[in-house]
Amino acid sequence: MIIYSKSGGFNNAAIGRLETPIKMIIEHESDLQKKVGGVCDWLFNVEKSQRFGETIIGGNEFDIFRAAAEGEAAETDTIMETYSKFIEHIQFMKEFTITAEMMEDANYGVAADAKHRAENFARAYYKTINKICEKALVNATNASAIYANTTLDLTTGDGKPLFSSSHKWGSSSTTSGTQSNFFFGDILGSYNEYGDRVYTTDRFEEMLYVLAGKLRNMRDENGLPLGYSADTIILPGNQPKMESIVKKVCGSAGSLGNGYNDINLHYGNWNVIVIPSWSPSDMRFIIMSSEANKNLCGNMFFNRVPLTVTNWVDHHTGNYIWNGRCRFGVGFGTYKHILLAVDSDNEIAGATAIEG
Repeated sequence: MIIYSKSGGFNNAAIGRLETPIKMIIEHESDLQKKVGGVCDWLFNVEKSQRFGETIIGGNEFDIFRAAAEGEAAETDTIMETYSKFIEHIQFMKEFTITAEMMEDANYGVAADAKHRAENFARAYYKTINKICEKALVNATNASAIYANTTLDLTTGDGKPLFSSSHKWGSSSTTSGTQSNFFFGDILGSYNEYGDRVYTTDRFEEMLYVLAGKLRNMRDENGLPLGYSADTIILPGNQPKMESIVKKVCGSAGSLGNGYNDINLHYGNWNVIVIPSWSPSDMRFIIMSSEANKNLCGNMFFNRVPLTVTNWVDHHTGNYIWNGRCRFGVGFGTYKHILLAVDSDNEIAGATAIEG
């Protein structure tokens, strides 16, 4: 959605002839970008907001129903707040100028440069949204990250970074403990008899089951397994060997690496998303349950003020100025929908050994 407003008090035929084409270009480019989508639409829950920020509150679940004799009262159960996460909206702005000379040229048709600027203006808005979401996700072994002149809060409701080996569950009045969603180990390969590391599809096929099981067994606030199935794999763009192995495993009907013609239980169960600009120095990837992401308020994008475009004339120069402003918040309500895995036989700081 794009909102337009313009300043009154001027009457310029050149501006009148330019304004509608530029507006139509921005609207059309916006529609195209929305159809294409990006990291925000694919991996985040997108919601509107009417507040300064949004708070996500977690609580324990009801326990099981218990038998009661005839005439007896039901056992009282209580929902208690176990964590909360506040996501504050941030203002982003951009401005571009069309010179007086270019406006005069518009008497004979919209100048090509003006058209390109308008198209890029709409692209920049969606690029900002997707880049902010991307940077938040791929840097979330840290508590914060700086991008686009602002500091992104990458912690969840327990105060830990999204990916941590010591996430908390429960509260002081219930059973409580810690659990990890950040792992390392020999995920893509193993060593042969000559001491060389060999990357194999059958090794990844096996370890993907292990990782999916860890996500499925993530505990709720009562300490019970949540039971969500992982269905999304997020890959960096600079690891073609890992990308090849992942796509072969997820896209092959038969089990790879053996001659037994076994079925591949991963086939048809995964969406593979590659983030081209994510370039870690090691082989790491993310797996996520889209259902858990939605139900547990995992990756959140709150749209407070959509792109609002205002235009006016600078009377000192005669230039035509377009200003765009938006406000939104990005953050993580919980960690129980997602995990990060690093292929490494060496210990990774802050991560848990996958087979420890």
